[in-house]
Amino acid sequence: MARPRTITDERILNAVAAVIDRRGPEFTVADVAAEAGVSVGAVAKRFGSKSGLLQALTKAGTDEVVRRMREAGNVRDALLLWFDRLADPVVATNNLAQLGVDLINPDLRALLAKHYAALEDELEVLCAAEGLPRTAARVLAALVYGISMDWSVRPRGDLLARMSEDIDLVLEGMR
Repeated sequence: MARPRTITDERILNAVAAVIDRRGPEFTVADVAAEAGVSVGAVAKRFGSKSGLLQALTKAGTDEVVRRMREAGNVRDALLLWFDRLADPVVATNNLAQLGVDLINPDLRALLAKHYAALEDELEVLCAAEGLPRTAARVLAALVYGISMDWSVRPRGDLLARMSEDIDLVLEGMR
């Protein structure tokens, strides 16, 4: 009989996210293993490579954000949680740098396309429930992507406060 797993994928993927938050794309599998408190071999056996870790993190992140959007239950709150963990300028910059590297890898780029499509699909459901125009989800998604990019480069004030203000303004105009 096989031994039960004591190290979960979730533990390792949480470690990946934490290491990216601190180091950006310069992180290594060894950094992830140290953060998770496991051996490099255990990480490599489970995920294969740094690319495998990033692919698994993207898939898990998509499921998590869609779940949280459904729980939020409204457009405004759903949009605010897309970037809620990036409210620190260093974390935002490191994640943006990782995104730039991910876009070069065709497999990761394809997964990111699925990620963004899943978020926009869920946003469309929320927009329809609130009687917003058909194009609202696309416009609102572009708004928060733009705000997060601008704030990552020029962090002024609180990210979520800025998003709240801009989302409210756009939603008011759409209603």
